[in-house]
Amino acid sequence: MNFPELRDFALTALIGTAGALIAIAVAFPAPYLIGPAIAVTIAGLAGVRLSVPNVVRSACFVVVGVSMGTTVTPEVIEAARTWPLSFVMVLVTVVILLYASCFVLQRFFHYDRITSLLSSSPGHLSYILSLAAEMRCDLRTVSISQSVRVLALTITTPIIVSALDLVDVNAVLVIQPMSTPMLVGSLVAAVLVGLFFMRLNFPAALLLGGVAVSIGTHVTGFISGAVPDWLLTPIYILLGALIGTRFSGVSIREVRKAFLAGAVVTVVVTILAGSVALCVSYFLGVPLDAALIAFAPGGLETMSAMAVMLNANPTYVGAHHVLRLLFLSVLMPLVLGKDARQK
Repeated sequence: MNFPELRDFALTALIGTAGALIAIAVAFPAPYLIGPAIAVTIAGLAGVRLSVPNVVRSACFVVVGVSMGTTVTPEVIEAARTWPLSFVMVLVTVVILLYASCFVLQRFFHYDRITSLLSSSPGHLSYILSLAAEMRCDLRTVSISQSVRVLALTITTPIIVSALDLVDVNAVLVIQPMSTPMLVGSLVAAVLVGLFFMRLNFPAALLLGGVAVSIGTHVTGFISGAVPDWLLTPIYILLGALIGTRFSGVSIREVRKAFLAGAVVTVVVTILAGSVALCVSYFLGVPLDAALIAFAPGGLETMSAMAVMLNANPTYVGAHHVLRLLFLSVLMPLVLGKDARQK
């Protein structure tokens, strides 16, 4: 990092930490994610230059991935027998959310089909923006609509879970932190596996590397214990700040229509995804908190971290979000069509 990048990152971390402290003071659920996300978003919209370097971002994903796998036990594996039908519902939900959002954007905001489809994709932000760069579309609208979705779901999902009194605080207390040597070994192994996944072009490769290593070592009993809070807390703050940086340097006046469109679409997908989650929870016996987070079309890393923070079966949540991203990777090029490419 050069000095300007280091300065922007230091300011981002400072604002994010202040946001976390405020969120704790007002008793927000998941305060280490919500507080920084809101604070950094406000600062970014006010014109402050903020950023989180890629190396820091990657480190956050590795730690979150390792943390996700620490809750895997033989009991969790046994419970996985109900997941196949839940997985099918993820695929159905992705299609429903995509076309419902696209209809809203075309019918009420008069965006063209390609811009509407890209803005409506329920996840996989980096992949969608890469596609948008090669398409005849409004790239700014796509970027802002997608960012609004991620930010809004980061804020609303834990509030909904908390308001419904679904958080199981007791189970969190029984998980002891793993030893420092085991933690270091797990993180190193996670990075190596994540780099291998990256060569295979896996989505969220570093996070998946952490998940794979952590599950493999915990389910076999080779390692036990959770990632200690002294590491997880700053990681959550940085992850929340990262979400907020997507609005850095953006003027509200310039993007008013796109911001409104993103907000409306977010309400639509939240209602639809929540309805599916309620059905899955009722008919398949999945805990409602896990179902709500698993079907919320937010960022994989953010939703996974949220599942860990709220003790909402992180393995179940992570598996569903990975499936959603893999499905989107195949689905989006098919629905966009060849005629959308720039000539």
